[in-house]
Amino acid sequence: MSTPTLKRHNHRVHPCEIAKKEELLQQLLSQNTGKKIIVVTSEKSELTTEQENVSIVSDKELYNTPELRCELLISYNLPSKAIVYMSRITKSDSHAIILLDPSEEKLLHPIETLNGRTIMLEHIEGFSEERIEKTAQPVAKDFDPREERKRAFLGQDEKPKKPWEDKEKKSYDDKPRGDKKPYEKKSYDDKPRGDKKPWDKKPYDDKAKGDKKPWEKKERGENKYLGNDDSGKARFSGKSGERNHHFDGTPKNKAPRLTGKTISIKGKTKKEAE
Repeated sequence: MSTPTLKRHNHRVHPCEIAKKEELLQQLLSQNTGKKIIVVTSEKSELTTEQENVSIVSDKELYNTPELRCELLISYNLPSKAIVYMSRITKSDSHAIILLDPSEEKLLHPIETLNGRTIMLEHIEGFSEERIEKTAQPVAKDFDPREERKRAFLGQDEKPKKPWEDKEKKSYDDKPRGDKKPYEKKSYDDKPRGDKKPWDKKPYDDKAKGDKKPWEKKERGENKYLGNDDSGKARFSGKSGERNHHFDGTPKNKAPRLTGKTISIKGKTKKEAE
């Protein structure tokens, strides 16, 4: 079986009920008198025509006549297998039409799947009705007398607003706020601050600190022994005096640095080992 070469706009489906198919077929044949036409049915039918350019055959007869070719192939009905329809359209050189009853729609999908694309749908006036999909409308809630009595009891003439309904927004002009709008940013010029701006860094010369900079380390003074307190503990002028002096105020001597014994790791010779 050769691969179909029909262009998409030349391959169409005409919806039509079974009772009107024969009438639609005669109309299509009269509109294409100058073309060679093949009308194919899934089984042998009683369809007849007096036009010399038209051949009416079944799928079995079409298969047994490999030399039969046409310019327009009309499928009066669809076969149960999609591969059989694909062998039909290989007989057409340019156009193919399907007369489709609503009961045959389930047979069209496998054909489109095998063909690799959908087939264009074209309605002919008088033979098919376009389906209009109706959008479901929201159903109004039933009247609840309890809500009506509740509103009458509370003295509410109008229907109460729902929590999600928009409330009236207050205008910014309800309260006098001068010329300034709420969304305007506060200016730094509202208050007199001199030439200095809020983002200017404070210089280190504002306070007299001499030549010494803040990040410089403080010089430590001499740590002097001030004597003992009432409990007999030595007192010093600096913070580090307690760990550097004895309780009697005498400075501590630095302990000599201990050094370990050096060991030679040089390997012994064979004679030394013996």
